Amino acid sequence: MEALLRRRAAYVCQSCVRSARQQLWRSYSSVSPRPDIYDVVCVGGGPAGLSLLTALRANPNTSHLRVALVEAQDLSKIKSWSLPPNKFSNRCSSLTPSSVKFLEQIGAWEHMARNRVQPYQEMQVWDGVSGARIEFDWAGAAPNTGTTIAYMTENLNLTSGLLKRLEELGGVATFDNARVENITYGEETEKLDLREWPVVQLSGDKQLFARLLVGADGANSPVRSFAGIEAKGWDYNRHGVVATVELEGEGWGGEFTKIAYQRFLPTGPVAMLPMPGNYSTLVWSTTPSNAALLKSLSPKDFTAMVNAAFRLSTVDLEYMHTQSSGQDEEYSWRMEHTPVDHRAVPQVVTAVQEGTVASFPLKLRHADTYVAERVALVGDAAHTIHPLAGQGLNQGQGDVQSLAKTIEYAVIHGQDIGVGMSLESYVSERYAANHVLLGVCDKLHKLYSFGSGPLVPLRSLGLSAVNAFGPLKTFVMNQAAGNGIKVF
Repeated sequence: MEALLRRRAAYVCQSCVRSARQQLWRSYSSVSPRPDIYDVVCVGGGPAGLSLLTALRANPNTSHLRVALVEAQDLSKIKSWSLPPNKFSNRCSSLTPSSVKFLEQIGAWEHMARNRVQPYQEMQVWDGVSGARIEFDWAGAAPNTGTTIAYMTENLNLTSGLLKRLEELGGVATFDNARVENITYGEETEKLDLREWPVVQLSGDKQLFARLLVGADGANSPVRSFAGIEAKGWDYNRHGVVATVELEGEGWGGEFTKIAYQRFLPTGPVAMLPMPGNYSTLVWSTTPSNAALLKSLSPKDFTAMVNAAFRLSTVDLEYMHTQSSGQDEEYSWRMEHTPVDHRAVPQVVTAVQEGTVASFPLKLRHADTYVAERVALVGDAAHTIHPLAGQGLNQGQGDVQSLAKTIEYAVIHGQDIGVGMSLESYVSERYAANHVLLGVCDKLHKLYSFGSGPLVPLRSLGLSAVNAFGPLKTFVMNQAAGNGIKVF
């Protein structure tokens, strides 16, 4: 038909030829619409999904891949996110040096607001019942090890930096403010057989065909459900209470030596993690009823409860949870009769930032596998962990590093990046390591949930022994930081 139009062009005006050509293409399109095919479609614009796409775009071996991002939120607001220097979001994460190194490699670290990132060099952990303590620091470590245990930052600071880096790299088809209505498999046409390819159906009849569909869409992952992958686990019957608090000073270590604190209580651990200046983020794992009480308190009473959580006995703290108000006066009276080594606990909390007290349920979940044919899961879609070790986001970053490496290997060797055989190395590298960490955190939670009995002196003895044996303590710190030899 096109050739016929060209032959007759000498006898027909050019405008008529153009009109006929447009009608021809419209007719062809109505009969056989061209599918919107991508090499990688990532559902979920959180840290894991954004890190994966950034890693693929930043790598010369994978930068040519056609990639798409699907996210329900408005990403333009997240990218332009900012807060005053004396205000902090209540959802923060602890980034290990290994995770930070990866963010540097993909060029995202420099796009984060560095004045909102706080490294810390020490961590104090103790048993709330017996008082047995372990002190994590890098004293006596090898000179090239570094002195930072982890970096605290707001989740929004991380996602904003990743979005800015993605914008700088370009080449990502972004569908934000978009709801995934359905995920199905494609069909066979005269020219293409897409029966094994996932098709993401968005609102407005938009369809995205994926050579590899990545689920970075959270604990209730629609991608995981589509792939028929089961996730097993249990609820802890605990809630994590978070808040941004202000301390009376910049900490006992001063400006350049920040200290994180965690006390294991029978109801769950309470942690105070340093943010820039004299601010900290609170993460308190406790019962749903205690969480509801904490959220209902006045700022003055809430501040008293936080200070009490690091200073008073578990019996005193349990009693204060029975009061609907008046915790500030109760705390002041009890502190008159409670000896405290003030330098062994966080500095006194003087205020809580308005609107930052919130809570979320704690669960353990682990998918049976991370891959299916043309599907891969990363981050919370693959596993959710108790926050006591601060490893949730770092697990997701580890998944992303491994999956990006797996995709790169397939591209270099001319393999189909979506087939199960190409994805097998990702599962073998990440599944066992994540499973062990999930188990360790779960057992720690259960071990410290006992307020009395023979387990209390036994766990205290173990904690003191690890604290006294320097090489073992250094090994544990290296594993937590993502440094040193990989055990799994």
